[in-house]
Amino acid sequence: MSERSERIDTENTAEVLIEKRDGLGLVTLNRPRAINALNHRMALAILDALRAWAGDDEVRTVVLTGAGERGLCAGGDIVAIHNDAKNAVAQGDTPYTAADSPSGRFWRDEYILNALIGGYPKPYVAVMDGIVMGGGVGLSGHASHRIVTERSKVGMPETGIGFIPDVGGTYLLAHAPGEIGTHIALTTARMTAGDAIAAGFADYFVPSEHIPALLEALRTADAALAIAEFAQPAPVSEFVAQRDWIDFCYAADTVEEIVSRLESDGRPEATAAAAEVLSKSPVALQVTLRSLRGARKASSLEEVLNQEYRVSTASLNTHDLVEGIRAQVIDKDRNPQWSPATLADVTAAQVDAYFGALGDRELGLAAPKDEQ
Repeated sequence: MSERSERIDTENTAEVLIEKRDGLGLVTLNRPRAINALNHRMALAILDALRAWAGDDEVRTVVLTGAGERGLCAGGDIVAIHNDAKNAVAQGDTPYTAADSPSGRFWRDEYILNALIGGYPKPYVAVMDGIVMGGGVGLSGHASHRIVTERSKVGMPETGIGFIPDVGGTYLLAHAPGEIGTHIALTTARMTAGDAIAAGFADYFVPSEHIPALLEALRTADAALAIAEFAQPAPVSEFVAQRDWIDFCYAADTVEEIVSRLESDGRPEATAAAAEVLSKSPVALQVTLRSLRGARKASSLEEVLNQEYRVSTASLNTHDLVEGIRAQVIDKDRNPQWSPATLADVTAAQVDAYFGALGDRELGLAAPKDEQ
């Protein structure tokens, strides 16, 4: 065992447990009362461990799990982001200065971690049991072996708080079959196990009662063989069953036209989807659609993460991020007052502002050489 690996093994924190045992690199998110919400310290600890394990012959497979019964990870530390956003708005920060805020620094390391997971040289098994939202998708959705259970609820809830899907989420959403990803992003719909597999966010369905036995099997067997022993056919996906109206409605070029098609469709599911879209931040919806269309054309996850970093830092100095988190998380009145208030009020300049260059504070991730 190298001195570096020994240091990681003995520097576990209460928030994330890092352990190397029986050929496995074990990462356990350990904030069960917060549904294992990810913060900067946790992201750095995981990044440190994965970098060390990549060249460690004693680690054959990495396994990610979450403590408690509620879920793998509910996302990032929203309250901390709210505080930074309030300060950014009050100070009139630019995206460039926002990149050096605590949230901007967290996102930088988090997105670097997401890219590392996406190209990790060893099997990386993510057990996506229970709630997996936002930042939790970044830790699991780019893994080589992604497991969901009957308890899995997977989603990208960002537009509901005036934010835009990040952590490589726009990459996953953009590459979902047809327009399923656009539907998920604009409505913040939660995916069941069957939906997550169908949308390309997960690979295998394993009933939760078999997870302990699977984790034990991973100690002695190749990851794919161990999972195959416990995997069962994926449950039916409601999104796949509704592909006809989803693909037609969400293929429109603007959010306004998407809503118009949904409202005109006539099916209750489409009508409900239109109402969900219209309840979200109008500017976040417009930026999200542009981000998804761009991610669909991107050549790599790294390229998408670079774009997401621009968008995230720009979001930090916006009314809607402050107001969205206030309404959904702080005051919980569920009545955000968006500005602009309607899709028609959002200007092209307001959308463009989210995509501006950051100069020497760009994320600057490079795609693996075999993808360039």
